Amino acid sequence: MLTAPFVLEYRYKRSCGPVLSRWLQGLAEGRIEGLRLASGRVLVPPREYDPDTGEDAGDDWVSVGPEGTVVSWTAGWALVRLDGADTALLHRALGPVESGQRVSVVWAEERRGHVEDIAGFR
Repeated sequence: MLTAPFVLEYRYKRSCGPVLSRWLQGLAEGRIEGLRLASGRVLVPPREYDPDTGEDAGDDWVSVGPEGTVVSWTAGWALVRLDGADTALLHRALGPVESGQRVSVVWAEERRGHVEDIAGFR
């Protein structure tokens, strides 16, 4: 029987695109931004398209947070609606949390333009 080694791999890097790239750059600089849609809703994290209509989200960036309200939580994770946002961000809960609780962003000591620039919420 003949055999040959097989390795499944994808050797490429994915671009985040202009919207997520800007959002991640803001995190690296200690800033959280969202995109205001034509409807007035603010998406955090931002998306390139309105999830309800499929229309382009536009380029109306607004600052949000760094504090917010826990919408829901489970075992070390919290769904947090930051002040000024209409959607919630899922991230680590740094300590016990409960729905309705006010929390603040805890920034990572070293930031590099990644979602982990937010160490979590306390």
